[in-house]
Amino acid sequence: MTSSPVRIVIAGGGTGGHVQPAIAVADTMREIADVSLAWIGSRSGIEAEIARERGIDFHSIPAGKLRRYLSLHTIIDSVRVPAGIVKARVLLRRIKPDVIFSTGGYVSVPTVLAGWLAGIPIITHEQTATIGLANRINARFADRIALAYEATANLLPDDGRVVVTGNPVRAELRSGNADNARQAFDLDPTVPVVYVTGGSLGAHAINNTVRTLICGLVETANVVHQCGPVAMNGDYPRLQAARSELPASLQARYVVQEQIGPELADVYAAADLVVGRSGGGTVAELALLQKPAILIPLPGTSSDEQTRNARVLEDAGGAVVIEQSRLTPERLLSAIQELLADQNRRETMSEAAGSVAQPDAAELLSREILGLASARR
Repeated sequence: MTSSPVRIVIAGGGTGGHVQPAIAVADTMREIADVSLAWIGSRSGIEAEIARERGIDFHSIPAGKLRRYLSLHTIIDSVRVPAGIVKARVLLRRIKPDVIFSTGGYVSVPTVLAGWLAGIPIITHEQTATIGLANRINARFADRIALAYEATANLLPDDGRVVVTGNPVRAELRSGNADNARQAFDLDPTVPVVYVTGGSLGAHAINNTVRTLICGLVETANVVHQCGPVAMNGDYPRLQAARSELPASLQARYVVQEQIGPELADVYAAADLVVGRSGGGTVAELALLQKPAILIPLPGTSSDEQTRNARVLEDAGGAVVIEQSRLTPERLLSAIQELLADQNRRETMSEAAGSVAQPDAAELLSREILGLASARR
C-alpha cells in the first residue's frame, strides 16, 4: 500500500526575507520526500506570485499588520486578525496538513493560531539575529522553534523546543555565472561590478544616495542596481533619469531595474562588492556566496533586527556597516572605492563571510519539518 504525501502548509510572507527561505525549504523537501504543499499568505504580498511560480497551491487570508503603537491602522488591522484566523481554520480543515511551517511576517500569525486551535504541529523559523514580533507570538504556540543563529536561542525559554538550523538559501543562487551577467547587462569587462540592492521592496535611502553618487562611481565600476517596485518607493524613474544624465560613454555601466529575477545568481557571481540592506535573507546569501559587502541596516525595525544581522557579518570581518543616520553620498562612495581598490581586503572579507555560512540549512530545516509531520501520522 502506497503511503500518501506528507501534507505541509507554509504560512508567512510579506517580504523576500520571509518568502525566500520558505522556497528554499520547499524545493529541498520535494527532493527528499513525497510532499504536498500549500501556502497560506496575503493577497497583496509577494508570496502569492512566487508560490504559484513554484507550483504551490496558494490561499489568501485577511491579515492585519502587527504594530507596537496605537493608531487608526492598528485598530483596523486588529479586526483583520480574527477574520484571518477564521479563514485559516476553514482552509486547514480542507487541506488537513500534517504540519504547519511558519516563516514569520504578520500574515503567518492567524494560520499559526488556527493551527494551534486545531491541534496541528507547528514549526516556526526566525531568519534574523533577533526575534520579530510575529514570531514572538508564533513561538508561544509552536512545537519547534528553528533559528538562524545560535545566539538567538538566549532570547527564548530553554524548554527543548529550540533548534538551530541556519537560514535557508535557494540552491540556484550557488550556480551563477559571472560571464552570463556581464553579457546580459552588457557590462564593461575592464572594471569591477557593484551590486546594489534594497531587498525585494527596495530602499529609498539607498536609492537616493546612489542616485547622487552614481556619476562618480561609474568612472571606476559597473553598477547593477535593484531599486524595488516603483509602487513602493517611486525611485525607478528618478534613477533612470540619473542614468540618462551620465556621459554617453558611461551609461552602459549603470544598470537599474525594479527587480532582479532569475538572473540574480549570475549577478551575485559577477559582483565584486554588494551594497544593501541587511535582512536575514540577504545576510545569509552574502555569507553562503562569500561576497564582501557594505550593509546599511533599515532603522526602526523590531528589536533593531537588521543592525543585529549586519553585526553578525561585521563581527566576522565580512562586511562594513554604515548606519543610515550617518549615510551620505560622500561616505558611501568613499567606502565603495576603498574596497574596490583593495583586492586583498575583499578576499579576506569573502573568507570571513563564508565562515558564518550554513550551507545545509535548508536540509536541516526540512528534516525538522518532516520529523514533526511523521510523529503526527
